[in-house]
Amino acid sequence: MKQQVLLTAVGKDRIGIVDDLSKEILDRSCNIEESRMSLLGGDFAILLLISGPAERLAKLLEDKSLLEERLQLTIQMRYTSTSHHTTSAIPYILESSSLDTPGIVHSVSTVLRKYGINITDMETNTESAPMTGAPLFIIKAQLLIPADVSILLLRKELEELELNYNLDLRLRPAV
Repeated sequence: MKQQVLLTAVGKDRIGIVDDLSKEILDRSCNIEESRMSLLGGDFAILLLISGPAERLAKLLEDKSLLEERLQLTIQMRYTSTSHHTTSAIPYILESSSLDTPGIVHSVSTVLRKYGINITDMETNTESAPMTGAPLFIIKAQLLIPADVSILLLRKELEELELNYNLDLRLRPAV
């Protein structure tokens, strides 16, 4: 059975972080299967799914303190397993743009949770509006909607959020 390690790392942004960390992983004969990396404020955040032979993954975990010191990162690692979604679900994309207002992510995630919808990926960003320069809050999320959920009812509830937060929400099947 394939073993996997989930690694999170955060540190002050600098050129070469990805190169240095990926080299350390490769030097231990491990493989980066999936990744999410982003500059957030002045820090660089990394989320990696790493696979490899059991003894090599164990060595990677054992070397955590060494890697933190060498790379100037705060690192967490733990074993994880492959995802097993047993329910039948339909992939959807949810996108939104609005003026930046506190509570948007919470309100959207509350509705999704109510319907048993799994958020498999979510990215948010704040950008300047083209004409006014006002801060715009952008959401893009990948969802797994259970087959028994009424998309019509979900859309109605999302429309209420649009009115309450002055959002422009778009829900569409993933292609």
